[in-house]
Amino acid sequence: MALQTAAALSPRSISSSTTLPCAAKHPIIYSSTSSSSCFLSPSQRKNVAVGLSGVTTSKRKRAWASTVKSSLDTVGPTVNVGQVTEVDKDTFWPIVKAAGDKTVVLDMYTQWCGPCKVIAPKYQELSKKYLDVVFLKLDCNQENKPLAKELGIRVVPTFKILKDNQVVKEVKGAKFDDLVSAIDVVRSS
Repeated sequence: MALQTAAALSPRSISSSTTLPCAAKHPIIYSSTSSSSCFLSPSQRKNVAVGLSGVTTSKRKRAWASTVKSSLDTVGPTVNVGQVTEVDKDTFWPIVKAAGDKTVVLDMYTQWCGPCKVIAPKYQELSKKYLDVVFLKLDCNQENKPLAKELGIRVVPTFKILKDNQVVKEVKGAKFDDLVSAIDVVRSS
């Protein structure tokens, strides 16, 4: 619904406006749950990126919930709390460093791995349960092989738990109970 609404407000459809919704003019590269509306004049549109977090529809009116971030604020990978973020060899370490002292859990998997596919939905549920933990997943394909070697992967799935940019725990195999225990131990330390 949000994408259809954003498409309906294309720059061509409202180009005569002196102000227009940011999401209609600029690409969506950042999302937030902010509920503030954003309208920019032509002089304010320079170097602005906007994310559409959702559209609230009622019988009487339609409201945009969006945020404005400068291009400097949105450089680099972003992580959404409550969901698993896919990383690669280029985005993994910047996200871990940005996490600071938060616990980071990395699911190292492959597309062809049966146990990886079985535990993936459970891993997703953990990301919704532990909102103070950053959940990542890395496809150990040829492209990401250097990072997989750096992290010492031997079997998939392997879960690496990091704190302060260091691997502090590891769970090999699709052992859900062991993974939950390891996350709890690292979170409490």
